[in-house]
Amino acid sequence: MWVPRTEAESESEAERSSGTGTKTDAVAVASSTIVPMATPLDDHIQDYLAHLVVERNLSPRTLESYGRDLRQFSSFTAEGKLDLASIERSDLRDYLGSRRDAGLSPRSSARALSAIRGFFRFLVGTEVLAADPTANIRSPSLWQTVPHTLNSSEIEVLLAAPDTSTTLGLRNRAMFETLYATGLRVSELVGLTIDRVRLDPGYVRIVGKGRKERLVPLGLAAIDWIERYSDGGRALLDRDRRPELFLNHRGGAMTRQGFWKILGQHARQAGIKTKLSPHVIRHSFATHLVENGADLRAVQMMLGHSSLTTTEIYTHVARERLRKLYDEKHPRA
Repeated sequence: MWVPRTEAESESEAERSSGTGTKTDAVAVASSTIVPMATPLDDHIQDYLAHLVVERNLSPRTLESYGRDLRQFSSFTAEGKLDLASIERSDLRDYLGSRRDAGLSPRSSARALSAIRGFFRFLVGTEVLAADPTANIRSPSLWQTVPHTLNSSEIEVLLAAPDTSTTLGLRNRAMFETLYATGLRVSELVGLTIDRVRLDPGYVRIVGKGRKERLVPLGLAAIDWIERYSDGGRALLDRDRRPELFLNHRGGAMTRQGFWKILGQHARQAGIKTKLSPHVIRHSFATHLVENGADLRAVQMMLGHSSLTTTEIYTHVARERLRKLYDEKHPRA
């Protein structure tokens, strides 16, 4: 007989399937990203991944993505019998074209090009190569379609979905409010520690990608719910004096997978039909700011984007929404 699982059971399953990354983990990932069948680039790729561990302190997950992209590129060069010194810009275009023909998204191709760019810059910097063939190659368009977002009404329904008369519901409401108020990545949200939250001035200090720090404002609603959770629910969960603000039902650190499950459960309760992820809330945060006149560079800083180009997608989202609203409401549209 099927028995529905409780939220606590869902969290437990998510935690068993996840792990936290350390520098030791990153070294292990860097050492295991190359497949046994060697290609001419393999030794250089291993050197580059080891360099990333030491110099850029990347997470194991990011290293794994870089290794996978470089491994695929290495296989492409081996099939074409290209040696390192003979790789040209046209070869890179052919590779990106083959990815497109295989049905991979522009975003995946752009990420692969980013990994390859870093690799060749490393080779030039270490004097393995004299010239960088990735110079002046434009990235594939990151967004052929605008990112999915929730409208303000859907956000309000989602925020109100947790039962705040319970400890876990109080925690969930505080997490949802914090996520929408700040646009944090899910890893930043679950890794948020108490010492990085300042409720009086109203901001959180985030250590994001590449260990870059940024300050993100907290709205009054988020501050209110964090205070309620801190004064009430958190003390009942914190058995081991954990540094993280948001704890799971056993008093441990919340995981990314655990939060995904919680968000999905409450989205279904709220009647939200579309597939929902923490990143959709991040997109919604940015889109609503731009729609209401926020400066794009301020949004860039809050999101932690290294390039303004990445943030500019939200101007397209806002324009598309305005067009849709016009078409729906104007009598002569």
